Amino acid sequence: MTPQQFRVLIATVLGSSLAFADGSIVTVAIPKMREALGATLSQMQWASNGYTLVLAAFLLLGGAAGDRYGLRRVFAAGIALFACASLACGLVASPRQLIVARAVQGFGGAMMTPGSLALLAAHFPEAQRGRAIGAWAASTSIAAALGPLLGGWLIDQASWRWIFLINPPIAAAAFAIAISGIAELPRAEEKPMDWLGALLAVCGLGALTLGLTLLGQPREAATSTAFWLGAAGVVSLALFLIWEARIGAPMLPLRLFRIRSYCGVNALTLLLYFALAGAIFFLPSTLIEADGWSAAKAGSIFMGFTATLALVSRFGGGIADRFGVRLPLTLGPALTALGLALLGPAVANGDYWLAVIPNMLLIGLGMGVTVAPLSTAVMNSAPAGHSGVASGVNNAVARVAGLFAVASLGAVAGFGFRGAAGAISLPEAPRAALLTSGFGQSPVAPAGADAAQLAAAYAQATLAGFSTLALVCAIVAALSAMVGFLTLGRVTPRSP
Repeated sequence: MTPQQFRVLIATVLGSSLAFADGSIVTVAIPKMREALGATLSQMQWASNGYTLVLAAFLLLGGAAGDRYGLRRVFAAGIALFACASLACGLVASPRQLIVARAVQGFGGAMMTPGSLALLAAHFPEAQRGRAIGAWAASTSIAAALGPLLGGWLIDQASWRWIFLINPPIAAAAFAIAISGIAELPRAEEKPMDWLGALLAVCGLGALTLGLTLLGQPREAATSTAFWLGAAGVVSLALFLIWEARIGAPMLPLRLFRIRSYCGVNALTLLLYFALAGAIFFLPSTLIEADGWSAAKAGSIFMGFTATLALVSRFGGGIADRFGVRLPLTLGPALTALGLALLGPAVANGDYWLAVIPNMLLIGLGMGVTVAPLSTAVMNSAPAGHSGVASGVNNAVARVAGLFAVASLGAVAGFGFRGAAGAISLPEAPRAALLTSGFGQSPVAPAGADAAQLAAAYAQATLAGFSTLALVCAIVAALSAMVGFLTLGRVTPRSP
């Protein structure tokens, strides 16, 4: 690795780690922030969701801007904006100020994230790219996992504000390396930015992401709004594609989608991240509701998953360098599918060390084999000069897949819950209470009913609902393995 390559790796790891960690670190601070700012629960939800929403909406624009104006320049600008927004988050005096500052953070993250992978692809030749992306993936995974732990420690020792105030010094280091240590790359074309295309893309992704976020809320009005926002998002994205096909200098060259491997890797991303996000989102609440675990114990299962993912990612990149991406992008999703298929029985067993933890390690192994080759495949299939937008599309696909999974798989779990609840033998009043509750909604024991019997029946139905959900996720992950095998070409061994 040359000194220039080392600086690129350090700068992209630092920048991306900020973006990934800040997606999770806020969750542990919500109670303290709510108390200090006098905020409602809804306002705190938007302080968290607003970051993800803006990040997803502007990823495509961030990637295209890097291709047009220079990868290093846009990456550094995103870091600077993220640092300023983090400082603002740490100094806010009201919930509204926090929501706005978090949204600006999301915009800065959208400028950083596609550019980090594109910079790695530009500075590492194809034969070394997998290892570099593997190191990047491992580091960012560790940052995402350590975010809540570090955040909890900072909150206990100082103040919730420090979860944001710690970002500017790290961002300053990444910015300094990017500006002084990385040379700007020549741009493949000097055509003007497609601003109408950018507007349509932002509106489409933003409306679709907001609609999917609202779809998970129980209120009928939110469901209706979610439908219309989703429809508006689909229409905007359709207009975006029509516009991109008509102009001479499109923000998203549609010829990207004539590349079989690029289409394949995005389809794989959509399926795999749908499966993973759905299972991971509903897993902790199931362990708490059905198995009686504490929140801390339920949260701790992700440490093994993340550690395995981070450790194996480095080797996954090496496999891609040596054998091509087809092998790991078939094997990794297949292992993930197996882990998801076994997750329902593992949760039903409820044993921490002998059932749940080994299963989470298996899922972490599958994702560790997958993550770096997946990013490598995106970069290797993108034509010269379009790596930024190619990365932006893939990142947006992954985030929308996760949101759609959370919004839709609750209905799948509810179907399994109702089927199991209907087969449980209970007296009439407790049975009615169980059937009128639902997955994730504990029933209230009627007067004179056996509360322990009803609680046991609810736990049994909850486990059945989660098992149904996990099986659906396993099938979707298996489909992603098939996509990897069929669309990513034959294995072509490389020299060590």
